[in-house]
Amino acid sequence: MNRKELFEKKPRIKINDKVSYCPTSAAMELIGGKWKSVILTHLIEDKKRYNELRKEIPGITERTLSLQLKQLETDGLVIRKVFTKKPPLKVEYSLTDFGQTLTPILTSIIEWGLRAAETKGEFLLDE
Repeated sequence: MNRKELFEKKPRIKINDKVSYCPTSAAMELIGGKWKSVILTHLIEDKKRYNELRKEIPGITERTLSLQLKQLETDGLVIRKVFTKKPPLKVEYSLTDFGQTLTPILTSIIEWGLRAAETKGEFLLDE
């Protein structure tokens, strides 16, 4: 069945035991919320360690970052790689192949956010 036929039949979509009636709702089940897309945008360019993400995302608590990373990993968008050969323990996060399919979408959201700031708001620069 092609996408057009699928869209016409309006099937329910089940992800993470949650049923959605729209593909947008299904997508938001994976990337919705205040922090998931922010975390994903910081992983577009390269892998990051936990503390790097903490520094790059002001306002997120350690608990929230940890929970969101675990959920993104469970959903197959982020991979967590642990290096244990010698202390201290080193953990890196990166996008999976599936997570990398979000790159064009996240890049478009970033561009739209910049346009929204130019049109509806302002840029506040630290001096």
